[in-house]
Amino acid sequence: MLQSALRASLACAVAILLAACAREHRVPAVGTIERHRFEIAAPAAEQIVAMPVREGQVVKQGEVVAELDGGSLAANRASVAAQASQLRHRLDELTHGARSGEITQARAQVAAATALRDQSAKEYQRLAELVGRGLVAQAQVDQQLQLRDSSAAALRSAQAGLDLLLQGTRSEQLEQARAALSSADSLLQQQDVLVGRLKLVAPVDGVIEALPYRVGERPVSGAPVVIMLAGGMPYARVYIPEPQRVSLHAGDSLQVRVDGVKQPFTGTLRYIAAEASFTPYFALTQRDRSRLAFLAEIDLPEPAARDLPAGVPVEVLLDRAP
Repeated sequence: MLQSALRASLACAVAILLAACAREHRVPAVGTIERHRFEIAAPAAEQIVAMPVREGQVVKQGEVVAELDGGSLAANRASVAAQASQLRHRLDELTHGARSGEITQARAQVAAATALRDQSAKEYQRLAELVGRGLVAQAQVDQQLQLRDSSAAALRSAQAGLDLLLQGTRSEQLEQARAALSSADSLLQQQDVLVGRLKLVAPVDGVIEALPYRVGERPVSGAPVVIMLAGGMPYARVYIPEPQRVSLHAGDSLQVRVDGVKQPFTGTLRYIAAEASFTPYFALTQRDRSRLAFLAEIDLPEPAARDLPAGVPVEVLLDRAP
């Protein structure tokens, strides 16, 4: 019995010694467990009227996490909609051209202006003959001349109005009206999108990490109202020492040890940075180059890793460079 116990103790000691030796021949890359972080921002500087979630709550994709007041945006949308309606009616008017009644009215105005011009011209001719015989004053003739010229100008104006109605709308006017209506419709669509975004929803399944604002506050446009961490599988973010960088490639399998978990996880190297973090690459001596570190992200697809909390320290043992 005693010999069995001694053998077990010896075997355990040998295993620990071998593990320590193996560990001495490897280089640790340290980091933390991470999850994708989402900041759900306010689309406009409006007051928060509802926030049905709390920090630490699990939410599903599409679930409403906050709602902003839409009173002022609704008023702006109504104003833009009225402007678009007015421009649409104006385009219809230009497309259909003048109505028959408008043309008839313009013809009548031309006829009246023609009669007035003819009458004033005849009267001027009569007075011009009388002034030669000394029967009327020259001032009366000058006044009638001015009336004849003004009636002729009125006739030209009326005729131009009739010609414009008969010619119809120019293509340039139609294009300008269409462009103005298209601009108003685009602005109306933007208003609709903005109003629809006042209800902030979770982009993915996850956990609410932080709520920087509370109901009743008014965040500035673009400020994060809800911060959440994605659910599902986490990943390890570690820093690879410079001597081990060249031997690692995306898709490599690595053993990831998590503090508080006995068994290591098998992860897949998804990303490794091409540039070193923290230290500039230039003006480094051969000895200082070994201090460089490259950011890497390792996916942890094992089901047991699903519930790992973000921020827990991890360690990845890498082979020493030859």
